[in-house]
Amino acid sequence: MTRSVTLILTTVPDADTAQKLASAVLDARLAACVTELGTVRSTYHWQGKRETSNEVQMLFKTSTARSLELESFIAAHHPYDVPELLSWQTAASEAYGQWVAAETHRTVHV
Repeated sequence: MTRSVTLILTTVPDADTAQKLASAVLDARLAACVTELGTVRSTYHWQGKRETSNEVQMLFKTSTARSLELESFIAAHHPYDVPELLSWQTAASEAYGQWVAAETHRTVHV
């Protein structure tokens, strides 16, 4: 049996930014896990010029229920004007999917 998990990929300019963003996302319980995939070299067109930069690629694992909120959070806290935000749903093992759902469950304060 499997369970749906949403993956969100982004890049940030450096490791410090990655750590701060990961911490903020985890504190908000918007992702169960954030993986820094390491430094990548990106080449792209920006404002009419070809650019190349080293970036840190990040992969966020979240529940489908929190995925749109996580995308909005990343966009609001991202240093780029147009951040890369790629997301897709994937099948996870039942145990991993349950863990992701539990870790991203919104707690209700009474």
